[in-house]
Amino acid sequence: MESLSKWKEALQLWRVNQPVHITDAASATQPSGMSGKTTAAEMRFEMGGKFGELPGAKIGEVVVRFPPEASGYLHIGHAKAALLNQHYRNIFEGRLILRFDDTNPSKEKEIYEESILSDLPRLGVCWDVRSHTSDHFELLLKLCEQMIRDGKAYVDNTDGETMKAQRESRTPSVCRDNSVEKNLAWWEEMKKATEFGLQCCVRAKIDMNSNNGALRDPTIYRCKKESHVRTGNKYNVYPLYDFACPIVDSVEGVTHALRTSEYNDRNDQYAWMCQAVGLRCPMVIDYSRLALQNTLLSKRKLTWFVEEGLVDGWDDPRMPTVSGILRRGMTAEGLRQFILAQGSSRSSAQMEWDKIWAFNKKVIDPVAPRYTGLLMDPTLPSSDGAPRGLVPVRIHGQSDFVEKQVPIHPKNEHLGDRGILLGPLIFIEHADAVCLKQGENVTLINWGNCRVLNVHQTGQFVSGVDVELNLADTNYKKTPKITWLADPGPTGPALTPLSCVIYDHLLTKAVITKDDDFKLFINRNSKTEQCLLGDHGLRFLKKGDIIQLQRRGYYICDAPYDPKCPATGHESPCVLIQIPEGTAKPDTTPDPGTSEPKGSARAKAKPDEKKEARKEGRNKWKLSSQLQQPTQSEGVVPTKSVQPVQSAANSSAIAANKETNFSESKSQAKKQTKLALEARKEVDFADWTSVKYNAKLQNSQRK
Repeated sequence: MESLSKWKEALQLWRVNQPVHITDAASATQPSGMSGKTTAAEMRFEMGGKFGELPGAKIGEVVVRFPPEASGYLHIGHAKAALLNQHYRNIFEGRLILRFDDTNPSKEKEIYEESILSDLPRLGVCWDVRSHTSDHFELLLKLCEQMIRDGKAYVDNTDGETMKAQRESRTPSVCRDNSVEKNLAWWEEMKKATEFGLQCCVRAKIDMNSNNGALRDPTIYRCKKESHVRTGNKYNVYPLYDFACPIVDSVEGVTHALRTSEYNDRNDQYAWMCQAVGLRCPMVIDYSRLALQNTLLSKRKLTWFVEEGLVDGWDDPRMPTVSGILRRGMTAEGLRQFILAQGSSRSSAQMEWDKIWAFNKKVIDPVAPRYTGLLMDPTLPSSDGAPRGLVPVRIHGQSDFVEKQVPIHPKNEHLGDRGILLGPLIFIEHADAVCLKQGENVTLINWGNCRVLNVHQTGQFVSGVDVELNLADTNYKKTPKITWLADPGPTGPALTPLSCVIYDHLLTKAVITKDDDFKLFINRNSKTEQCLLGDHGLRFLKKGDIIQLQRRGYYICDAPYDPKCPATGHESPCVLIQIPEGTAKPDTTPDPGTSEPKGSARAKAKPDEKKEARKEGRNKWKLSSQLQQPTQSEGVVPTKSVQPVQSAANSSAIAANKETNFSESKSQAKKQTKLALEARKEVDFADWTSVKYNAKLQNSQRK
C-alpha cells in the first residue's frame, strides 16, 4: 500500500509538471490568482475525447472567449472553436465571452453578426458576455501611441510588396530608426487620413532577425478611410487582429485563450504585445484546426460558390456553414459529440464527413419516427390501378379496409403508435416486384407474411402481382422484406407526395492542396431529386422534423406538404432532404427484398466465405510448417539435400511458368500470409491454454 501511494504521488507530480503548448514568453506572465493544479479527470468526455489541462485553472475563475469576425457565416470550423470554449466554461463553471472582432470595416456587415447570433444558440452555445473589439478602440489608440512614444513601434510608409520582401530577407525598413517626433507626426497624418497618411502603417519594433517571421516587425495599425458598421466615420485608423486580440483578451479578463495550432508561430507575438503595453498575458492553449475532406472553409472561396450559382445560398445543405449542415439534418447534439470526441488535440488531419454523420446517426436513430416511402420510377410503363412507377399487388384474403396500430419506432415504445391502412390493393416498388417468385413466402413490413400466387410480367417489366395472406406463419427470419402502401381508394386517407433531395460533396477531390485550382474539381452533379409516395401521416410533418423512411434512410423535412401552394395554386409535395448516415458510400436504393439500405462492401461479405478462407489458410499454414520444419532425432546429423538434374527443355519450361505465374503468386502470397498469421495466433493460443491447464491440473493434484 505504501508503494502504491508513492506511485500515485509520483504520477500526480508528473502530470502537474507536464509541458504546456505555449511559448516561454507567454508562460512568463501568467494570470494573477490562477495558481493551483488542474483537475484533468473532470475534463474527460464520455465519447472518448481527451482534453488538455488548463494551467492554473480554478473552479469559478476560468474565463474563455469565442471571437468570430462578422465578415461571413459561421462554418463547422467555427463551431468547433465555440463548442470547445463552451465545454471548458461548463467544466470549470466559468464565463464565456462572445466577442465580435470588428477591426476591418471593409468586411464586417450587420447581417453576418445577426446570423452568428442566430446560429450559436442552435448549436447549444450560450455566452455570458457579448462584446466587440470596437468597444476598446479608444484604449487601443492610446496604447499604440504610447508604444510609439516608448520606441516600441514606428510608422512606416513602405509599400506592401517591398515590405513583404524585406521581411522575408530580414532587411529592416529605412523608417525603423526614425525619431519619435517624426513617428508621432506621421501618426497624426494617419489619424487624419491624409494622402500621405493613407500610405502609412504602424509596425511593432520587435526583431527583424528573428527566425520566427511573426516577430519581424508586424503591422499593428493601418489607415482606412471607410465607415465602420458601429463607429461610423469616427476613426480613420484601425488595429489589426494580432495587436487588438491579446490586449482585449487581457482587458476583458480572459484567463485562457484557445487558438488553433495555425497561430502557434504567433504565440510569442501575442505575449510580446501584452508585455509591451504592461498588461497581464492570458494563457494561450493550442488545438488542431478542423479539416474535412472534399470541403473548403475559405470565406472567399465559399463566396465564389454562392456568386456563381453553384449553390442555392449560404444555407445550402452542401455548404459547410452551420446553417447548411443543420439544414441537411445535422443535430446540435450530434455535432457536439463529434467535436468533443476529438478533444483538444493538437494533431491535425483531414477527416471524413462520414465520421461526423456517424455520430449524428447515433443521436437521431433512437427517436426518429418510422414511415414508408416508395420510389416512383418515371421510366416504367404505367400499370392499371397504381400510380406511375409503382406496381399494384392484389391481396387475396383481404376484402375490407382496416386500420392497424403499429409502433412509431420498433425500439422506442415511448413514441407511441400510429395507424396504417390495410386493404385489398397495395403498391410496392418495381425493384421489389421483379424479385418476387411464384410460391415464395415474403413479409409485408408491419402486416405479416404472404405467399406469392402470380407475377404478371411482360419482358423485364412487372405489371402486377397476386398474393395470398399467410399471417399464421410468423417466421420472418429468412423471408424478403417488402415496404408497401395500401391504396386508400376515393374515401380513405390520401397518400403524401414526396420530393426527396440527395446531396453530394461540392468537390470531387478529397484534399485540395495550395497548388490546386479548386475550380477544376467542382462536382456538377451534386444534387439529385427523387419522387416518392409516402404515408398519409407525412402530410403533417413540420420543417426540421427528422424521420426514417423504412429501407431508405433518414430524412429531414425541408418544406412541409401544402395541399394548395399560394404561388401555384396546386398541390405542393413534402420536400425531404436525405441525411447521410456515415456509411462508406451513400445509396438511397435498398437491395430488393431487404429491410435496410445498401451498405459497404465489407458489410456484405458472406460469413461462410470468410470461414472457408480462414480454414483453408490454417490448413496451408500447417502443411507448410510441417514441410519446412521436419523433426529430427537427437544425435542425427542433417545431410545435404540432393537436387535432381534437369534438362535444358525442362529448365526453360520452368522459367516460363515462373514468369507467367509471378503476379498471381504475389497476390496469393499476401492473402495467404494474412490467413497464416491468423491461424498461427489460434494455434499459439491453443498451446498457451493447454500449458496453463496442465499446470493448473498439476497444482490441484499436489494439493
